[in-house]
Amino acid sequence: MSDCLRIRWTIVPRDCPRPVLPCPTCGGDRPYHPSGKIRLNANGKRLDAWLIYKCDDCDRTWNRPIFERRLAADIPPAELAALRSADPAFARRLAFDLAPLRRKTSVILQADGVDVEKAVLAGNAGATTVEILLAVPHPTGLRLDRLLSIELGCARGRIAKLADDGRLIAGAGDTALRRPPRNDQTVRLRLAGVGDGRAIIDAASGRPRGRRITSVDR
Repeated sequence: MSDCLRIRWTIVPRDCPRPVLPCPTCGGDRPYHPSGKIRLNANGKRLDAWLIYKCDDCDRTWNRPIFERRLAADIPPAELAALRSADPAFARRLAFDLAPLRRKTSVILQADGVDVEKAVLAGNAGATTVEILLAVPHPTGLRLDRLLSIELGCARGRIAKLADDGRLIAGAGDTALRRPPRNDQTVRLRLAGVGDGRAIIDAASGRPRGRRITSVDR
């Protein structure tokens, strides 16, 4: 019987990144949020596409270029269909693409509110070692130590103590806990002999909050 319980956490940010840009109406820099709308214009065989943002304070719009003067024939059919229908999932994915935003502004606000979906991949409830595989489809501003504190029901000082004792390993170096979680990052907890180890393991798998645990055979 394996002494390791493997769990996947899928971390989904609740809010999209907000670029801070000059707002002509407000007369200063303001955060802009994505409206979820896409504008697509045709000029002969070429297309222009923008993701529409709005000022947080006055709703003035800003058009973030997706592409300009691109041949329609060069656009993958699925992407073109998503643009034409202003598919919400496609617009959300674009909003989390930070590289184009960083070319427009040096200040991007990333909220730390997330939803965490937990699924048991392998192992048993009596395990004393836990491996948490982090699935992060979109970037988040939430630090890993705060995420673990919330989801494991421990104070951040407790998380730091587990790391100092070598019972919590989140990656190479001592800065991993102070950074946002990365996709495919693994957090390993060795809790044999730890007084509150069982509570931490239960929290890692979602039991205390009444979440349904989905077992996945691999």
